[in-house]
Amino acid sequence: MPALVLVGAQWGDEGKGKATDLLGGRVDYVVRYQGGNNAGHTVVIGDETYALHLLPSGILSPDVVPVIGNGVVIDPEVLLEEMAGLEQRGMSCDRLLISANAHLIMPHHVALDRVTERFLGKSQIGTTGRGIGPAYGDKVARLGVRVQDLFDEKILQQKLDLALDAKNQILAKIYNRRAIESEAVVEEYLAYAEQLRPYVADTSLVLNNALDERKVVLLEGSQGTLLDVDHGTYPFVTSSNATAGGAAAGSGIGPTRIDRVVGILKAYTTRVGSGPFPTELTDEMGEFLRKTGGEIGVTTGRLRRCGWFDAVIARYATRVNGLTDVFLTKLDVLSSLEKVPVCVAYDVDGERHDEMPMTQTDFHHAKPIYEYFDGWWEDLSDVRSYKKLPKTARAYVDALEDMIHAPVAAIGVGPGRDQTIAIHDLI
Repeated sequence: MPALVLVGAQWGDEGKGKATDLLGGRVDYVVRYQGGNNAGHTVVIGDETYALHLLPSGILSPDVVPVIGNGVVIDPEVLLEEMAGLEQRGMSCDRLLISANAHLIMPHHVALDRVTERFLGKSQIGTTGRGIGPAYGDKVARLGVRVQDLFDEKILQQKLDLALDAKNQILAKIYNRRAIESEAVVEEYLAYAEQLRPYVADTSLVLNNALDERKVVLLEGSQGTLLDVDHGTYPFVTSSNATAGGAAAGSGIGPTRIDRVVGILKAYTTRVGSGPFPTELTDEMGEFLRKTGGEIGVTTGRLRRCGWFDAVIARYATRVNGLTDVFLTKLDVLSSLEKVPVCVAYDVDGERHDEMPMTQTDFHHAKPIYEYFDGWWEDLSDVRSYKKLPKTARAYVDALEDMIHAPVAAIGVGPGRDQTIAIHDLI
């Protein structure tokens, strides 16, 4: 049985957790393949709301094996706190598997992330200050500490000493911060080792064996396409590959084993942090979308910037991810609008662009070209059939499908697990 990838097709926060959870009862493994605790998923089950940061959304499905892949960077304190919080609410984490090859976020990563961002002043990227970027930087520079290193004190001490030789110079001499003592860090992280040991595995082997046994493996990305370090709105991006291409590298399975790529798109657009956002609304309509959609970051608590649906970035997401299907979320938020604008192209210094501009400069100069669709007044929260949507809502969805160049498989009409309209099957 091939694997399928679930990927954010905007700037993140599209509702990937809801989509993963919806499929959770029909898949055997849910794998988080990149990112760290700079991202979050909100899953609503009945009257209960769960905010997940490092744990895959499949942790909430009793028959699913949740996996943290090698492409994730892990803050062990955050992970253990999140696990404890779920267990206090009656959710078991016993099935969790953690890749031995995943890299760890260390105290010097957090310290450098925060001080560097402050130093940038008005040029800040808008990081969460949780050490994700520096951890990925050390991974690429071959200075990283991996989960498996927790189980060899000598290697852990050697790797940390090597990293801190350079990092403490930067902290103390450039930023006038206190140097970090390696002995205290080693002691702290060895304590984490004993708590994490039961969950650590060769997850690449586990997942490939599962696929050989015709099990269903769902690969879950965090953030979104436009935050991908290679394909996003650089430099206002995250530090990993949030696109579907990162799923194979971040999980240890071959790309030929991936059969479907499902893109999650809101019926409008949001982003958190700095960077260009052509359809951003800074008026009362932006506030309407923010309030009605509950647009507050799960992990950061920051208000999300809001704007109309951007078909240009949606087409781009289809292209760079190879989307086979789309899950359109939060259609219900647009109820009560007389007209619903959609950005169909950009005006860049008088020239029309139907596709993403090639350069950062052009994208910063992009002005949205809108088409306007008739709105609807009906409350969609109880609708469970596509045919029962208002005619104008169906017309809106059909128009987006044509612009995205990928079929809409499901529509979210509320935060609840059951508030979904299924159009065609994903598995």
